[in-house]
Amino acid sequence: MTKNYDAIVIGAGQNGLTCACYLARAGLSVLVLEQYSAIGGMTISEELTLPGFQSDVHASGYQLANISPVPAELDLAGHGVELIEPERVYAHAFPDGRAIVVERDLDRTIAALAPWSRRDAAACRRLFELFGQEKANLVNSMFSAPPSFAATAQTLASTPGGMARERFSLQSVRSWANETFETEAVRSLFGAFGLFVGSAPDDAGGAEIAWLFGALLQQTGNNLVRGGMHQVSRALARVLGKHGGEIRTSAAVDRILVDNNRGTGVRIATGEEIGARQIVVSCADPNQLVNRFLGAEVVGKEIADAMASYEWGDASMAMYVALDRPVEFAGGNELRQAAHVHLSPPSIGAMAEAMNQCRAGDLPNAPLIVAWNESTIDSSRAPEGKALMKFVVLGTPWKISGDATGKISSRDWDCAKEPYAAHLLELIERDYLPGLRRQILKCVVHSPVDMNRKLSSAVKGTISHGAMPPYQKGSMRPVPGLGQYRTPVTNVYLGDSGCHPGAGVSMAPGHNAAKAILSDLKLG
Repeated sequence: MTKNYDAIVIGAGQNGLTCACYLARAGLSVLVLEQYSAIGGMTISEELTLPGFQSDVHASGYQLANISPVPAELDLAGHGVELIEPERVYAHAFPDGRAIVVERDLDRTIAALAPWSRRDAAACRRLFELFGQEKANLVNSMFSAPPSFAATAQTLASTPGGMARERFSLQSVRSWANETFETEAVRSLFGAFGLFVGSAPDDAGGAEIAWLFGALLQQTGNNLVRGGMHQVSRALARVLGKHGGEIRTSAAVDRILVDNNRGTGVRIATGEEIGARQIVVSCADPNQLVNRFLGAEVVGKEIADAMASYEWGDASMAMYVALDRPVEFAGGNELRQAAHVHLSPPSIGAMAEAMNQCRAGDLPNAPLIVAWNESTIDSSRAPEGKALMKFVVLGTPWKISGDATGKISSRDWDCAKEPYAAHLLELIERDYLPGLRRQILKCVVHSPVDMNRKLSSAVKGTISHGAMPPYQKGSMRPVPGLGQYRTPVTNVYLGDSGCHPGAGVSMAPGHNAAKAILSDLKLG
């Protein structure tokens, strides 16, 4: 066995690096092992199209991180994270050329919504302001271990309005949007956010997520990181190095070594074994922890069976597009100034239809597409005079069994991805970005299969380490028995987005895992 460390962290994404930073800051010797050739996980940025065009491969917005204590506690700004804060935080464009633009200025946002519906504008003001009132409680719940099911039930029963809150947490987007808004356009504005974490309009639990993201961005911003999201992981790596921690890339862990129900180290793919004197933390996806790193014989049949039934959610696809110049939206110049723009028909029903097609295995005809204005917001992402955009397609099948476009015969992603991307780019140009295809210098398409090939944690082309229905949240996330960042092995922990509070660049799972570890070690 080679050099020993106090702690070994598996995975150099935002959560693995965050956890490692807190452990190293507490005085532990820490090694982070990353399977990929670079650090960052879901926060990597690369020149995917042409030299000088820096694309965020997965995560693009610095959103939940705006309410996270981690950036301040670890001084990420002092270690290279520079935020760009667009005044127009997001928008929703419709095929008829109209659009809704949400700004940081609440009064301007409400004034823009009023022509659609004064009632809906007033409802939006209440929802945005409600986030401000709930922010402290939300931060506390996200950056703490989830309460047990019994404790949650007791709190709900004893708190005024508790059962109404529980109802809201279980509502579908369609149910909530129909009772809250009168226009399909505003329903769609919020409903799109449910799809960010795989909650289709009729899925239980989607309403709360849709409100949370829509209101959070208006209240705290939809910031981009200058130079790309990889600056977040680079800053975390600098903090880790400052406290003596080490990182090794291209070092895939095959197994966590266990002796007498205690993790003693890890074995990597080369056969090298590295010792861990105190703890091992998995910040890869929970399936790898259960079935690759530990195995059913270690975690036990109950956890192994639960993991076999774990729901990963709907896959995504991305198109990274280098342009010879910025493209004008049909809905106006304001849309270019928004961090991202939802592209869809103004209908919850249309979103539901596209998700139904996806879940039936069909390539959706008109899925929700999120257009990221990467170089318009951050000019450093593209050469002078050029432009860079990313189009994320939310809700594509992992395995293709049919085609709702009527154009694509192949059922293999490697053959289908380019013609499907051509269909989507034609749709985008026709309805939202006139002239788009004439301005493309190069388009690189990542199908769900490509995403999984690139990063093993993008399981089945998903980006959230597991879907987020009510039965995969809180202490149920990822599965019962693993919901408090601890495993059946006394000194083996987990801290990935498969843990509470789930997906998004919040650094919360890594932060919370570190708190649990330091508490167990009586160091925090």
